[in-house]
Amino acid sequence: MAEPVELWWARRQWSKSLEVPYPVGCYRSDWERYPVLVRQYHPDLNSGITLTQVPPAAEVYLVWQCDAGHRFVATPDEQRQRPGQSRRRSTWCPECAAGATKRRAPSPSRSLAPVRPRSPAASARVARATPGAGEVGQAFVSSLAPKPASAAEGELRHRLAERLDLHFGLNAVRVARPFFTRHEVWPDIVLAELRVAIEYDTTGRDGLEHVGRREESDRRKDRLLRAAGWEVVRIRCGKLRPIGPFDISAPGISAKTIDRLVEKLGQIRGALIVECYRRTDGGG
Repeated sequence: MAEPVELWWARRQWSKSLEVPYPVGCYRSDWERYPVLVRQYHPDLNSGITLTQVPPAAEVYLVWQCDAGHRFVATPDEQRQRPGQSRRRSTWCPECAAGATKRRAPSPSRSLAPVRPRSPAASARVARATPGAGEVGQAFVSSLAPKPASAAEGELRHRLAERLDLHFGLNAVRVARPFFTRHEVWPDIVLAELRVAIEYDTTGRDGLEHVGRREESDRRKDRLLRAAGWEVVRIRCGKLRPIGPFDISAPGISAKTIDRLVEKLGQIRGALIVECYRRTDGGG
């Protein structure tokens, strides 16, 4: 059960027989992935204890302050799980999130409109397969797939195409179970010949991407791909840690990153197989 930070710290001092049970910087690498939370945390509001002295899984109530000045109490786990489906910075603060929800409330005329019950057939269509997608594990072009989220994804695709003579025109893979209501997932890069999906992950400008619940979503997406006979390579930038056996930690897109990526592809499908696709026209 969570307890106030003063009691939690005193209990750790007693159990470890140390004046400072967790030295400053002890958990820095764990919190570096959450720049918004680092900014929200203030030692002066938490008995002088720094965030790097708090284990991410600690059952302790901490005081946080958002950029708007709202102060609130939450455990480390509650804060790390807040982003959810939203990309807004307000999701890290319950008061800001509540205000945003009120602003999006429907008009009275719409809220009072009668709601027609959904038929069983309509309910079944919510988690429908995309027409023409084919068998589970098949790669295809989906009109629903979003456009590349960053220029870095385009650069990654271009540099990899210079090395390997693969088809880069597909953007979706059919999966057996629904992923957010669709039987398809949309990797950043789809390598159908090797049955490998490549993802380029950063925390984004506001530190909301690929952390907390979004990381759990990434893991579920990877499990669906592997269940369909695919493998996943995630290039994890900044302070994001690898979440899969073939993930790469890198500061960004570079020749070294591409070298490591091609090496990973060889580990997954065999170096000789990957070598068959290597360009010999001076591209790599």
